[in-house]
Amino acid sequence: MTPQIFVAETFGTAILLIFGCGVVANAILAKSKGNGGGWLMISWGWALGVFCGVFVAAKSGAHLNPAVTLGLLLKGDDFADGVPASVGTAFAYFAAQMLGAIIGAVVVWLAYRMHFDAEEDPANVLGVFSTGPQLRSPLWNLITEIIATFVLVFVIMSLAGTPNELGPLPVALLVLGIGIAIGGPTGYAINPARDLGPRIAHALLPIKHKGSSDWGYAWIPVVGPLIGGALAGVAAAALF
Repeated sequence: MTPQIFVAETFGTAILLIFGCGVVANAILAKSKGNGGGWLMISWGWALGVFCGVFVAAKSGAHLNPAVTLGLLLKGDDFADGVPASVGTAFAYFAAQMLGAIIGAVVVWLAYRMHFDAEEDPANVLGVFSTGPQLRSPLWNLITEIIATFVLVFVIMSLAGTPNELGPLPVALLVLGIGIAIGGPTGYAINPARDLGPRIAHALLPIKHKGSSDWGYAWIPVVGPLIGGALAGVAAAALF
């Protein structure tokens, strides 16, 4: 992986998180003008984050997600033009995605600094950074994340084999659809970096009224998407 590709993947992931964590902050922080915007607003924000992030990270293949990188590795597809898939390169992508996710979360904290200081509910503070289940059950929460991420990665791989003049729009609409269809149980992390990077930022940042970073749940939005992405890669290799 060249430095340019690493930077592209990092910045693309950061843009995704600025939109994604940003729309959640706008919707749930008590003093924000967007407070009460609801689930549909949040789903659109994440979709637009994907749309913009893919443009920014075009040089790297715009994975923005370790589950996508893992799926491509298992399918045997190149990661980007001139970037063959390999285990070592996959870990470089993972590092870029995690770095970008942390940067994006910190930028959102800076943008909403006064609103975080004014927010007294620790659950709302954590909810800006990372996902959590509506009903906590490790097995079923894991299954939901596996299903949602399988749909994401499998459809992305399906799109890769078809003529596409719409750029990143189909993937953005795919993320929107996942959010409004099966995002309710867990908040649809569908991306280990998207959840773990901001959760680390939450743990480290000097945020007033913050509580636990809920590390007991943190493995689910990492392991579930990785399993879903791996299954999608294997299925795509067999079918396409």
